Amino acid sequence: MPWSRVFSISDPSACHAVIRTADVELLPTAKGRFHAQIAQIGMNRLLIHRFHVSLPQVSTVAVRPGRTSIGFLTELNSSPFLHCGQEVSPGDIIVNRFDVAHQRSDANLHFGAMSLPIDDLDAAAETIIGRELPRTPHRRIIRPNHALTLRLLKLHKSVAQLAHDAAHILELPEVLRGLENELIHIMVSCLAEGTAVEPTAGSRRHDMIIARFEEFLETHPDQPLYLPEICAEIGVAERTLRASCEEHLGMGPIRYLTLRRMHLVRRTLLRSDPSKASVTQIVTDHGFWELGRFSVAYRTLFGESPSRTLRRPAERPEVYFNPPSSLAATDLRPV
Repeated sequence: MPWSRVFSISDPSACHAVIRTADVELLPTAKGRFHAQIAQIGMNRLLIHRFHVSLPQVSTVAVRPGRTSIGFLTELNSSPFLHCGQEVSPGDIIVNRFDVAHQRSDANLHFGAMSLPIDDLDAAAETIIGRELPRTPHRRIIRPNHALTLRLLKLHKSVAQLAHDAAHILELPEVLRGLENELIHIMVSCLAEGTAVEPTAGSRRHDMIIARFEEFLETHPDQPLYLPEICAEIGVAERTLRASCEEHLGMGPIRYLTLRRMHLVRRTLLRSDPSKASVTQIVTDHGFWELGRFSVAYRTLFGESPSRTLRRPAERPEVYFNPPSSLAATDLRPV
């Protein structure tokens, strides 16, 4: 049975709970009113996502095992978007992998994705092209021909519009099967025929440095960190770490550390009981010790004081089900 739903989200920390195919942490990099709309359509085997994010952001993405996922800009005049430091042009296909990747964009991002179980993709490739798809470890951006890209964007958008305006049509088995088979055919063709945009050796080295940097931050969540000790621990020169962070994250390592922890503080404040938790304890638990400076920076980024956030109830993403009513039976638990 096909299903569809749309999430309207005003708190970026809520995004990770509704994305079914990957673990995602999204960090807006500019102050302002955040809004994300995430549409999901489930077919027999394919899972389709469409995203609109209002603010500039940097995100960490790790695809969950068991599925192959591709992503792409859904607007040909889209604002700049980078994946692991590589610029993604309209028409490019991102091949998402299980390791952690960083993506960043300007404001008003329109992005699409679709995923298929690995076994189903392998079987489809054998049928369509007579062989398995290549599994080159660094092949992460594919550039198909223009006509194939336009077919993908048009059909992806059409399925989303059907799910929104006339979901009952997708419940017709012959319609669902035809649309899904066409999308799978295009997906296989893009992966098989597209030209790989290969990263440089320097970019691959920066990938490894950023992975060690993220691992270090993850294992030291509650203490002040300084650039010399970070570099010593992960075994890299300051200049190289700065270059890696600028390439992948669009900012230096200390600014990223601060931004990441500020969002973690906000997430914790929103999820804490104000009658039991204290702002001071939460802030210091995340490695901030200069409370006055922290409060100023927090208010600048989020437009309110930490104490105001603590008193605010955590957001439950607003969910819109598309007709018919049978779609409302879809399991809403994060997967």
